[in-house]
Amino acid sequence: MSEVYDVIIIGGGPAGLTAGIYAARANLKTLILDKSKTAGALAYASLIENYPGMERPLTGKELLDRIRTQAISFGAEYREEQVVGVDLVSEIKEVITMSGSYKGKTVIIATGSMGRKPTIKGEGEFLGRGVSYCAVCDAPFFRGKTVAVLGDSEEAAKEAVYLTEFVELCYLVTSSSKLKVEDSHPVFTNIKVKILTGYTIKEIVGTDFVTGLKISKDGVEETLNLSGVFVFIQGSQPITDFLGEALKVDERGFIVVDNFMETSIKGVYAAGDVASPFIRQVIIACAQGAIAALSAEKYIRGRSSIKADWHG
Repeated sequence: MSEVYDVIIIGGGPAGLTAGIYAARANLKTLILDKSKTAGALAYASLIENYPGMERPLTGKELLDRIRTQAISFGAEYREEQVVGVDLVSEIKEVITMSGSYKGKTVIIATGSMGRKPTIKGEGEFLGRGVSYCAVCDAPFFRGKTVAVLGDSEEAAKEAVYLTEFVELCYLVTSSSKLKVEDSHPVFTNIKVKILTGYTIKEIVGTDFVTGLKISKDGVEETLNLSGVFVFIQGSQPITDFLGEALKVDERGFIVVDNFMETSIKGVYAAGDVASPFIRQVIIACAQGAIAALSAEKYIRGRSSIKADWHG
């Protein structure tokens, strides 16, 4: 039988990493699965100064790095993998990634709310027919073809570089004046990536499948001839696409939880922005991550109440 974790945490933002701290410190075998160290809302924050205990303001990335290091120091296992599916019904849960699958007694979902609903003309129409939100999932379908990645984030740049292992040419298109990455990022030296900044994205066009992308700059419109469009423009929708209809969600798509962060399935919890539509603050996400981990420990060990302190 494959290894079974006590707790599998999906998401490496403040909620997921804090859950990792509390779960690992409670001597639970803990796995954190994180799509990217730089893709979450906190990682994009330029300045955090209202988090308790700070002696000086930090960038979101600096704070996230500290929380991650702390989780790992307590024994949490951290892997940078994208989750694409789950089986939460069985007593032993299964979490499926692009690299394999993991089994756990409990699951904590902390994927945040930077997902999006289709907003670009043609985006929804051609979803699954040339439009994708996952380069790792769909890159092989575009082998030898021309594609575009939409976005200016480190995640978008990373996905563009990954796509060049398969495609002939990848446009990286953004309305921003520059990419939000370091000057040393390999996207700038990859000969298969053509970066187009300052462009308005007008429409994704095609017939049965995508055939082009209409963009404009300085009043001049042009159409890029291509076969695929990978959208990495961040939104504000909860990231739950990998769940299917496994859990109860509210009318806006946020996972419904009780006061102990438990979802509609026993042993499955949600924390942070994916379950918190009203207040999106780092401290709230961390608090919910802690509650979820303590609730998972109570569930695993059959306690009648949550154990509050693990010191000594």
